[in-house]
Amino acid sequence: MTPDLLLALALFCAATLFTPGPNNVMLMASGANFGLRRSVPHLTGVAFGFPLMTIPVGLGVMQLFDLWPPAQIILRAVSVVYMLWLAWKIAHAAPPKDREAEARPLTFVQAAAFQWVNPKAWSMAFGAVTLYATGRDLPAILWVAGSFLALGTLSALTWVTLGTWVRGFLANPDRLRVFNWTMAGLLIASMVPVLFL
Repeated sequence: MTPDLLLALALFCAATLFTPGPNNVMLMASGANFGLRRSVPHLTGVAFGFPLMTIPVGLGVMQLFDLWPPAQIILRAVSVVYMLWLAWKIAHAAPPKDREAEARPLTFVQAAAFQWVNPKAWSMAFGAVTLYATGRDLPAILWVAGSFLALGTLSALTWVTLGTWVRGFLANPDRLRVFNWTMAGLLIASMVPVLFL
């Protein structure tokens, strides 16, 4: 990969990873509700899960949608149902006094698996592989995955940290409830541009 193409890829990764989307909304909510330490599995699941998803996408999963168009409709339906369930969980997160006993952030595996039903992740993977893994050879796909891993880790840490910064303010149960409902609404809203374009 040439330096110019690598710089363009890094800019693409930064623009797509740091902007609000399902992962970032959930990471911020996790930071606010559980703090940085308890959110580390969620954070690492996102940081590693998406780059790992781009490898099979680049090696041929994209062609499944060309060969069998209903697969895209099925993926969208599963994505909507799962994201609505996650939004419900965020909106109904336990208040601070009950949080430790009942609520838990996403695990590494849950956060990594979420990438496969995240419409923004699919759009990012398709775009990156199409634009920057020309020829779809394994080294080019690994450059894409590595770029997403490096910048995705920084992005995930940034969003969880933003959540932890507002945690003290959200110690009030009413403020936390408003925050969680707002994050749930933003998660639902984040599906609209990707699902209906």
